[in-house]
Amino acid sequence: MPSHIALVGIGRMGTPLCGRFVRAGHRVTAFDLRPERQEAVRASGADWALSAAEAAAGADVLITVLPGPADAGEALTDAVFAALAAGAVWIDMTSNTPEAAAVPRARALAHGVDVLEAPMGGGPADAEHGLLRLFVGGDAEVRDRCLPLLESVTTRDRISHLGGPGTGYLAKLLVNLLWFGQAAASAEALLLGSRAGIDPGVLRDALAGSAAGSDFIRRDLSSLFAGDYLRSYGLGRIHDQLEAVTDAARDLGTPHELADAVLRLHRRALERFGPVDGELLAVALLEEAAGITLRA
Repeated sequence: MPSHIALVGIGRMGTPLCGRFVRAGHRVTAFDLRPERQEAVRASGADWALSAAEAAAGADVLITVLPGPADAGEALTDAVFAALAAGAVWIDMTSNTPEAAAVPRARALAHGVDVLEAPMGGGPADAEHGLLRLFVGGDAEVRDRCLPLLESVTTRDRISHLGGPGTGYLAKLLVNLLWFGQAAASAEALLLGSRAGIDPGVLRDALAGSAAGSDFIRRDLSSLFAGDYLRSYGLGRIHDQLEAVTDAARDLGTPHELADAVLRLHRRALERFGPVDGELLAVALLEEAAGITLRA
């Protein structure tokens, strides 16, 4: 059945998602703190609200696609949850943390709103073409009820249900840890090979077909070789997400030596470049230390 969706957060990911929900036949009312996003919302066929509470008024689904945990905590007030229709569900697609999401989750439940977390893997192009990865955490019954809606933005085989509340957020953080760790390790290997006289492109091809191959080497290195440090996500937010992983490991008593090393590298990159956009700026820091670049 078509839903009345309140969509809060119309940025690089929220904009294509808004269009997909509309094309799937849902009624969408969107809000963003930036009034200039109204044009993109209306162009997609959705309605524009002047506040998150106004967007939520009478909606049976609230979807948040916000930059980070602090933004979600500030946006999701009691007034927003109180404005939703009876029996509504909140789906958080923000790259949140279990700890930060606990407060708005408690607010939602206090107002009788069911909660599902579904942080995303992928970029705006994946959102536009329905190729996102969703890392879902929450009650299985709520997940099953929301599956048709989630399939508006991806396919069922790309939806992973990790378990109860917090597991989806943590899984997304772990994906980020491994990706940024692979980026750093791959860059170190390529810089060493380059210094020893091996052409980086030749070494990349050799690694891609070996036991050390990864999606990062096969897919993302081409951007780096083109001089693109993937300026689509903020270095400050990357640092905070990596810090959340090491905090979780410390709290749960699991080893985190490598996670600490990845965090330290990105902290140094943040100190060097500032809170600018660039998912591969830690690699730029390694290039500076080596005195060479990996650009083709």
